[in-house]
Amino acid sequence: MNGTLNKVMLIGHLGEDVKMHYFDGGNCIGRFSLATNEVYINKSNGEKINTTEWHNLVVRNKAAEVCEKYLTKGDKIYVEGRLRSRQWQTEDGTQKNTVEIIVTEFTFLSTKKNLDAQKSAALQSEEIPQSTETPARPINDLPF
Repeated sequence: MNGTLNKVMLIGHLGEDVKMHYFDGGNCIGRFSLATNEVYINKSNGEKINTTEWHNLVVRNKAAEVCEKYLTKGDKIYVEGRLRSRQWQTEDGTQKNTVEIIVTEFTFLSTKKNLDAQKSAALQSEEIPQSTETPARPINDLPF
């Protein structure tokens, strides 16, 4: 292969609301953390192990505004992007390093706003009187 590839694909939950930063000229970026989980069984003692990995995400301009508008802490999202590492110096002279994912594509999988709407609809449907018709057969009872 002649070229190289820098691509990341993640599905996880937001660890915080999107924090926006605006710049001169109208550009902006949004930053948020994303948690991904791994669950496995320790073979030596049979104990279930649950680990969480945290990722720093950066979205730009219009995509950042969309994320800020619709996403909140806990929402599930699919992202694609590329890794970028950067360094900076703090006011006290300490050198800091970080690795970020520059998001190029994303899909909202579940947002609290959607879940709240679904819960509201479910509560309203419970208030509607139930039909006296014979219920439909469950799919697993079909004869084929």
